[in-house]
Amino acid sequence: MSTSLLLFVATAVLFDFLNGFHDSSNVVSTMISSRALSPRQALTITAIAEFIGPFVFGVAVATTIGHQVLAPDVLSIAVIFAGLVSAVLWNLLTWYLGVPSSSSHALIGGLLGAAICRSALRQAGVGLDTVNDVWRIFAVVETKGLLKVVAALLLSPLFGLVAGFVIMKLLRFFSRGAGPGINGFFKHGQVATAIGLALSHGSNDAQKTMGVITMGLVASGALAKFEVPIWVVALSALSISLGTAFGGWRLIHTLGGKFYKIRPVHGFTTQLSAAAVILGAAIVGGPVSTTQVVSSAIMGAGSAERISKVRWHVGMQIALTWIVTIPSTAVVAALIYLVVGRFL
Repeated sequence: MSTSLLLFVATAVLFDFLNGFHDSSNVVSTMISSRALSPRQALTITAIAEFIGPFVFGVAVATTIGHQVLAPDVLSIAVIFAGLVSAVLWNLLTWYLGVPSSSSHALIGGLLGAAICRSALRQAGVGLDTVNDVWRIFAVVETKGLLKVVAALLLSPLFGLVAGFVIMKLLRFFSRGAGPGINGFFKHGQVATAIGLALSHGSNDAQKTMGVITMGLVASGALAKFEVPIWVVALSALSISLGTAFGGWRLIHTLGGKFYKIRPVHGFTTQLSAAAVILGAAIVGGPVSTTQVVSSAIMGAGSAERISKVRWHVGMQIALTWIVTIPSTAVVAALIYLVVGRFL
């Protein structure tokens, strides 16, 4: 394996680690906030489940990211490397600020920005005489694959919100008249739902790194066709689980307490709702943002009790971050490509 390819794989592993570090809050925040488990217990159980997830639910998301988004003629190690570095920088910035953001959005934005930059440089070399010449700069995607990604990213928060709302309503209906002991059921039940959420998160998010690494191996000629090697699956699963084990405490605080005071029933509802949405997306190959799904499920569960219960301005702040993620990472990735494109 060449030095440039080793550097690329190391960067992908770093992105995967930060994804787990960044997104650990999504899985454990409600469980910690409701005092179902201690922080260390929650993170340990979650990390183990995150590692197992990618081995259980296949590589459909990896295929979508690595084989169905960017057009083959714009693929290069430099493009993918620039996209990864941009996503890593974004994850570090949003973690430092304590703002939940989407690693999926950051990665897609980075890849698109670097690919468009490469296309623009190539097109400039042959002239930009017509509108069609300019338009060809942006023809760097596989339309069907990109539409699947966009649909998954846009619809999954809505599904999370609705699932949280409906499941909370059902739980309140079936537990009406129950004594205080019902809180114990929801408190301990969060262990099972957290494992389910961690399995779904590991299967969906780790696959994004699998897809990127495999895409790089194909672009470099190390693989003849897109087929995820087992060592890539193991490496990606290990990286995201280690990142989860260390935990992003700034983000745990945001998701665990800034929307409203979370009780065991909210934690149980949120985890069950988010796990169902994320796992369903992983099975059909739709890459989703765990941050988006969990945040919207928290708001859905709270609004099922009382609309005013939720601090909606916090949700709006997070939504604004999601909106600016793709263009921001795209611009940064394009600038990075201008530098690394000379060497990789």
